Amino acid sequence: MAPRSLQLILTCLGRYNTYFPHVDNVYSHRSTQKYKKKPFVSHYWDCRLKGRPPGTPKSDDPNKKKRKRTARERDLCDVKIKITEYFPGALQQAGFEPENGGQPASSNGFFGSNEAAQGSQFGVSIVNPTHPASHPGANSARYYTIQRVNGNGGNGKGDGVPGPHKHDLAESDRVKKNSVQRMMSKKEKEDKKQQKTYHKKASGTALMTVKKHSKDHELKLYGSCHCPFVQRVWIALEAKGVPYQYVEVDQLKKPQALLDISNAGLVPALRSNNFSMSDSTVLLEYLEDSMPNVAPMMPPHPQDRAIARLWASHIDRKIIPAFYSLLLNQDFAKQAEYTKKLQDVIQTLVHSSDAIGPFFMGPYLSYVDVMFAPWMLRLSRVMKHYRGWQDPVGGTRWAAWMDAIETNEHIPYVFCDSFSQFATLFPNATSKDEGIHVSM
Repeated sequence: MAPRSLQLILTCLGRYNTYFPHVDNVYSHRSTQKYKKKPFVSHYWDCRLKGRPPGTPKSDDPNKKKRKRTARERDLCDVKIKITEYFPGALQQAGFEPENGGQPASSNGFFGSNEAAQGSQFGVSIVNPTHPASHPGANSARYYTIQRVNGNGGNGKGDGVPGPHKHDLAESDRVKKNSVQRMMSKKEKEDKKQQKTYHKKASGTALMTVKKHSKDHELKLYGSCHCPFVQRVWIALEAKGVPYQYVEVDQLKKPQALLDISNAGLVPALRSNNFSMSDSTVLLEYLEDSMPNVAPMMPPHPQDRAIARLWASHIDRKIIPAFYSLLLNQDFAKQAEYTKKLQDVIQTLVHSSDAIGPFFMGPYLSYVDVMFAPWMLRLSRVMKHYRGWQDPVGGTRWAAWMDAIETNEHIPYVFCDSFSQFATLFPNATSKDEGIHVSM
């Protein structure tokens, strides 16, 4: 159906004076008839409330999901129209005469003369043979005619006199939802499919932790369970063993409580009574300062505390940027370069750790461990898959540190157990590239 002919219906069907942008809310295209030897095509449209046409045969597939259907009552309205589309040059063919004299069915009382004239505003002509000079076919132009082809008793006798619709536009909307709404609903669904997807719920041991801390509490941690910066604060809270409430945040629908803490809705964010703050590094120091005697992560001596902050800064400034540079880069040469860079910055940190360990500053989990732990676990769960990162060589200081992080009683309880959930955080990364292997 040509778009212009659709626009023509909007103007010419005098039964509906209200403009609506989707004509199929009232009329449904049922068939198109083409002719081999005639220079026109006929399009037949039924009123939407004609009812459903015969459906397709039922499927014999036992595995096909059955849908619940409510059959629409048939034959609620009998209005049918025929739009004839005449091709350019139709009237110039010898012996050709347009159907119905080439004019709309104004004689049947359905179209008024003023309504027919309005068609020109859309660049579509309603032909009136009494004015041959204005006939668009005389200049080989394409034109259309509209006819009422049903005759179902406008006078109640069923004698072919065309009648009006048996309903108003509101009833059409009720039975067949407004097509604008349907279009917007379809667009909304398509937009959602195109949005970046990510896992919004914890799984495995992390889910156990979420359930354990779901009750309301004055100390609230707002976070997304797969965010490594959130996991820093989460590990610290678990290690200290203090009561708190975990509030999972949908990054596409951030709650007002989070926006009150951070205008950008950044996680992690912490609220304690009337105090609130965001930024993982700041929150770790706040927890340590406010609970210095509860499973302390900082060493007691000021010089050692300064050293811990120095290496925590090294993790933020050197290791994490190198990690994502390697993971997100698709160029093989660059991947080799970033692999060496990540190896070097991690090795620098390992060489500065306590000689015995197994954690960075000795036998206990420290501030530096918590700062680095989320990415240490991602080396084996994400980087190994995408970039061929190899596990540490047994017996090395790096292997001892990795093992201590993996087996710590608190750290695994804030991590989901599915690799695929880690992988969805990195949609730009491809599968691992053969030949790029690192051992430390």
